[in-house]
Amino acid sequence: MKWDWNAVSDFMPEFWRGLLVTLQILALGSLLSFTLGLLWTLLMRTPSRLVRWPVGVVTEFVRNTPLLVQLFFLFYVLPEWGLTFSALATGVFAIGLHYSTYTMQVYRAGIEAVPVGQWEAATALNLPRRRTWTAVILPQAIRRVIPALGNYVISMLKDTPMLMVITVLEMLGRARLFSQQHFQFTEPLTVIGVAFILISYLASLLLRALERRLVR
Repeated sequence: MKWDWNAVSDFMPEFWRGLLVTLQILALGSLLSFTLGLLWTLLMRTPSRLVRWPVGVVTEFVRNTPLLVQLFFLFYVLPEWGLTFSALATGVFAIGLHYSTYTMQVYRAGIEAVPVGQWEAATALNLPRRRTWTAVILPQAIRRVIPALGNYVISMLKDTPMLMVITVLEMLGRARLFSQQHFQFTEPLTVIGVAFILISYLASLLLRALERRLVR
């Protein structure tokens, strides 16, 4: 099969549009998953069962159901209850919520890895509970879990094509549409594959640099 550079050239405008959407999903989804994951972790450490029990049920349900099912439910079922959001907003929320149940476990491990002496020192200094968390515990815990969080960023990137099922045209969605319209599949799909590899590699380099900076 002969490689058609004209097909690549024709596809590139669609590729850039899809890339922009993919990066938008990745950035917003990562921010949401990191924020919600930390929130779930802190709520699960509260002494009240009335807080821990519903949070545990929700996070276990989300973690143990496929992202694809969650996408279908949020996009096609919620409108029947009067809750309608754009496809992009639904996709970002779904991927952020889904991965927050995994980052929650990462944060939990990081917090538990903080030496007991740090808690004791904060108590000895009579630091308020909020100050203990923000100035002593969380900075140390988050520094420890940066590599694990970075792995989930790459996992989120690889799951962005699932948003095609709710009509979000990210990179793969654009390639699929272009291929069906022009009957050329090899070139656009190859470009997408290379793009995913490059983005994943660059993301891993940035995360390693961030990790080295935080360890100093």
